[in-house]
Amino acid sequence: MISIILGGGAGSRLFPLTHRRAKPAVPLAGKYRLIDIPISNCINSGINQIFVLTQFNSASLNRHISQAYRFDRFRDGFVSILAAEQTPDSKEWFQGTADAVRQSMLHVQQYRSDHVLILSGDQLYTMDYRNMLRQHEQSGADITIASIPVNAEDAPGFGILKTDSNGLITEFCEKPDADQLEGKQSEVSKEMHVLGRHFLASMGIYIFSAGVLQELLKAHELEHDFGKQIIPSAMKTHRVASYAFEGYWSDIGTVKSFFDANLMLTGQKPEFDLYDPKMPIYTNARMLQPAKINSAEIDHAIIGEASVIGKSSIRNSIIGIRSFVGDNVVIEESILMGADYFRWHKSEDRETVEGPEFPGIGDGTVIKRAIIDRNVSIGKNCVITNAAGHDFKDGPDYHIRDGIVVIPKNASIPDGTII
Repeated sequence: MISIILGGGAGSRLFPLTHRRAKPAVPLAGKYRLIDIPISNCINSGINQIFVLTQFNSASLNRHISQAYRFDRFRDGFVSILAAEQTPDSKEWFQGTADAVRQSMLHVQQYRSDHVLILSGDQLYTMDYRNMLRQHEQSGADITIASIPVNAEDAPGFGILKTDSNGLITEFCEKPDADQLEGKQSEVSKEMHVLGRHFLASMGIYIFSAGVLQELLKAHELEHDFGKQIIPSAMKTHRVASYAFEGYWSDIGTVKSFFDANLMLTGQKPEFDLYDPKMPIYTNARMLQPAKINSAEIDHAIIGEASVIGKSSIRNSIIGIRSFVGDNVVIEESILMGADYFRWHKSEDRETVEGPEFPGIGDGTVIKRAIIDRNVSIGKNCVITNAAGHDFKDGPDYHIRDGIVVIPKNASIPDGTII
C-alpha cells in the first residue's frame, strides 16, 4: 500500500499560524509538526512509500520533511514531496483533494501497489492502517472510509455516513443541517451508544483499491473533491465500506481546535498518548540540550528541549524548543512554540538570520490563553490576556481568534504592552 498525504489549501481558518507556513507545518506539542502525525502513523503501520502533496507556503514543510525523514537503502522507503506543478495535462493549481491526487498520479503510478491510502496532513490521532486495510480486503470493498462516531450536536460539521448491517455505506450527506439528521444514525458500539454518538463522520481517510482509484479519477475528470463528489458518485457503482474508529481524533482546522488539542496534551492522562511505545511520533532529530528549570513552579506543562525557564509560574501550557522565560513570569493555558535559535547567541553566530534579536518572554510578563509563535520576542512587564474579552480582533503584531490571542512568528512586543 502506498500513502498519499494531502498538504491542504491556504489554511485561512488557522491564520495567522498559516500566514507563512502550510497547515501541516504548524508546530505541535512543543517539538513536532502536524505532518509528523500521519507520516509516523504510516511508518508505524509498515507503510514506507509516502507522497506528500503540497501547494501553499510549502517551503518550511518541505525543509522539515527533507531533514526528518531519510530512509536507509535497505528498506526501499521514501517520503517524497510532490508540489503542484504545470504539466502538459494540467496548467492549474490543485482544485481540491481529488484533483490533487489526479494531478499527482503520474508520479504515484511509477510504484507498484495494490492499494492507495489517502490521508490529511492536519489531523491529530493514532491509527494502525493495517487494521483498516485488513477490513478493506475482508469486506471486498473497492473503497473504505475511516469514520468516527459523533453526537447530533457535532454531526453538522462533518460528512455523515449511513451504513447497513454489513458496514457498507448506503448514504452520504456532506455537513447536514441539524433538522436533516433524522434517519442518518448508524449501528455503533455499546460504548458509543451510551455516549449518544450515533452518527458516523468521515475522517477524510480513504483506502482505494489501486485500479478503482485510477478508474474513478478518469471517469470523473471534472470533479475535484473526494468527500463532496467522487465518493457519493462511487457509491452508485462500487462497494464503499466504513471502517469504524473510536480512538482520539481531532481535525486541526481552526485556531481554537489547534489550541484545544495542544492543551489537551498537558493533562494527567490525555486522550492522545504522546508516550505510546508501539506508536512513536517521529520528527526532526535536532540533538538539542536538555531543558533547564531555575526555581520555577510548573504544573501540567510540556517543556521542550533546550528551554531555559526562570523563577516563574507555568500552568497548563506548552513551552516549545529553545524557549526562554524570564523571572516573575506567569504563563497559563498558553502555547509557546519556541525559537529557531538561542536568545543569548549573537546574530552573526546564528544559522537563522530572520527574527528578533532576543526571542523569549521578558521578566514580569503575564500570558494567559495565548499562542506565541516561533521566534517571538515579548518584553518585560507585558500583559497578554485579552482582558477586554474580544472574540475577533486584529492589532499591531497580534490577532485574536475565538478569544485566543495569537502573536505571529518573528513579532517583537515592546516592554509594558497590554493586549
